[in-house]
Amino acid sequence: MILASLARYYRRLAAENDDRTGEPKVPSYGFSEEKIGWVLVLDSGGLLVDVVPHLTDDKKPQPRLMSVPRPEKRTSGVKPNFLWDKTAYALGVEANKDKTAAKEQPFRPSEKTFAAFRELHLEALKDTQDEGLLALRRYLERWQPEQFAHPPCRPDMLDANVAFRLDGTRGYIHQREAAQALWAGRLKNDEAEQGLCLVSGEQAPIARLHPAIKGRTLTLAGGQSSGCSIVAFNQDSFKSYGKEKGTNAPVSEQAAFAYTTALNYLLRNDDHCLTIGDASTVFWAEAATPEQAAAAEGFFAAAFTPPDDEQESKKVFNILEQIAKGRPLQEAAPELSPDTRFYILGLAPNASRISIRFWLDTTFGKLAEHLAQHWKDLALEPCAWKTPPSIFKLLLETAIKFKNSEGRYEKPKAETISPVLAGEMTRAVIGGTPYPMSLLSQLIARIRADGDANGLRIAMIKAVLQRRFRKGLIKEEIPMSLDTESRNTAYLLGRLFAVLERIQYQALGELNAGIADRYYGSASAVPFSVFPRLLSGAKHHLSRLRKDKAGMAVNLDKDLSAVIAGLPETFPRHLSMEEQGRFAIGYYHQKQSYFAKKDPAETQSHEGE
Repeated sequence: MILASLARYYRRLAAENDDRTGEPKVPSYGFSEEKIGWVLVLDSGGLLVDVVPHLTDDKKPQPRLMSVPRPEKRTSGVKPNFLWDKTAYALGVEANKDKTAAKEQPFRPSEKTFAAFRELHLEALKDTQDEGLLALRRYLERWQPEQFAHPPCRPDMLDANVAFRLDGTRGYIHQREAAQALWAGRLKNDEAEQGLCLVSGEQAPIARLHPAIKGRTLTLAGGQSSGCSIVAFNQDSFKSYGKEKGTNAPVSEQAAFAYTTALNYLLRNDDHCLTIGDASTVFWAEAATPEQAAAAEGFFAAAFTPPDDEQESKKVFNILEQIAKGRPLQEAAPELSPDTRFYILGLAPNASRISIRFWLDTTFGKLAEHLAQHWKDLALEPCAWKTPPSIFKLLLETAIKFKNSEGRYEKPKAETISPVLAGEMTRAVIGGTPYPMSLLSQLIARIRADGDANGLRIAMIKAVLQRRFRKGLIKEEIPMSLDTESRNTAYLLGRLFAVLERIQYQALGELNAGIADRYYGSASAVPFSVFPRLLSGAKHHLSRLRKDKAGMAVNLDKDLSAVIAGLPETFPRHLSMEEQGRFAIGYYHQKQSYFAKKDPAETQSHEGE
C-alpha cells in the first residue's frame, strides 16, 4: 500500500514541470538527483581546462542538485558511479584527514577508487565515437592524481561530487544522447531474476537492492549519511526459503526506482516534509486536478505547523472551527475537495533501515475533521496561545526543563522528546484516535517536577481527557473554562489549591518557595496528607490579610468557602492519573480567574464590600 501510493505519486511528479527550472520535478528511470558541487570542464583532447562551481547562492554555499545516472549503493567496498562521482573516484584525491599534514598538503591520493573509476569508464567508452565521451576517455588515460596540486583545481573541491562538461558546449557529458543510450544499455540487467512485482502486479526484473533513501532529518536523527532503506535484507534470519536480498519481497526495478525517487523528493521538500521528534513526516495528495492536490497539501501543512503570520494562521483555523461545528468542508473552503485522497507517512531512522512510525491513507474530508477535533479538544479558556502551536511545540512541553543561572527555565531540547510519544501523539491527531495515556502521565510528571502548570500543558491534559470522554472511556466531560457548578472532587481540589496559593500570595507577597513549589505534587496525588495542614495555614494568612486588605480577605474567604462546600467531608487518600489531570485543570482555571478582567458591575460590588 505505501510503496504503491508512492509509485503513483512518482508518475504524477514525472508529468509535472518545476516552476523554477522548467524540467520534470523528478528524474526519469535510472537517474537520480544528487548534490553536485563542481563541474570539470574538459577540452576535446581530455585536458582539464577549468573547474566551475555548481553551488547555491546562500550565505554559506551548498552543492546544488543535478539529475545524474543513479549512484551505486556503497555500503562497503569500491563501486564507481557512471559519468560522475566524488573527487576520490573522478580525480583520485581526497581530503587529508591528518590535520597537521593537511596544512602543507590538503589532499592525499586515493589510488584504488580512481583505478576503479578509470577501469569502468575505459571499458564502457572503448567503442564510443561521441566527442564528449571521447574527451572523458582521453582525460582518464592522461590524468594523474598529483596534478590536483596545480590550477585549475582547488582545495575546496575535495570530497565533493563532480560531473563533466565538454568545453564550448552548454550541457553536461552525462546528458549527451550517446551517454544516455550507453546508460540505458547498462541499466538492462540480464542477470536480474524475473518475478511478480508486489507493487505493479506485473512480471518484471526484480530489484536485488533498492535505491537509497536520503533525507537531512533522517541523517541528523541517526540514519546513515549514505542513505537508508525501507526494504532490505542483510541477515540470514530475514531470508525466506533461501532467497537472496530483494527477492524476499519482490519489487520490480522500475517500481523500486519510482517509490524511492518520490520519497527522496518529499524528504528534501519543506512543503511536503515536517519534523516531529526524531520522525520525518511526509505527506502528499491525489486529486482530480493538480490545483486541488496542492490546495490540500498546503492546508494540511498550515494546520499541522501553523504559520507565524497571524492573519494566515487565522484563516486556516477559522475553517477548522467551522468544520468542528459541523459545517461541510466544501462550504467552509470551496477550494478543498473532501474526496481528495491524502497520505501521511512518518519515518524514523533505525541504523541502516527506516522504521515506519505511522501511516495514514484517508480522504481529506475525514482528515480535516480529525484536525478540527484536535484543536477543539485543546480549546481552553483563557486561551493558552496567541498563535496555535505546532505538534512539535506541544511535545516540547513533555520534555525536561532546566533552570539557567538566572533561575529561569531554558527552552527544552528536541532530542529529549520521547520518540515513541511523538509518534503516538501524531497518530492520534491525524487518525482521530484517543491520545496516548503516556502523554497524560508525562505532563503530570513534568508539572510535579518543575511546577510549571502552563497553558499548553493544561490544554494537552484537557485534550487527553476530553477525547476519552467523547470516546466513552470516561463518564464526566471536561470543562473548557472555570466551572463553578462542577462537583468533581479532583477538579474542586485543584481549585482549592489555587485559592490557598492566592491567599498566601496576597498575605505574604512573593516567596522563594510558596505552597505550589512545596506541595503541588503531594496535594495532587495524596490530598489527605496535605490539605488539612494547608487549610490551617490559610486561616493565619486570612487573619493577617484582614488587617491590610479587608476587601480582598472577604473575597478570598468566599472563594474558599464556595469550593469547600462542594467537597466531601474527608479528603481522598489518593488520586488516580485521570483525577490528577482534572486537579491540574481545576488549578489552572481558578488561578487564571484571578488575572481575568473583571466585569465593571462586579468590580463595584467588591469595592463596596
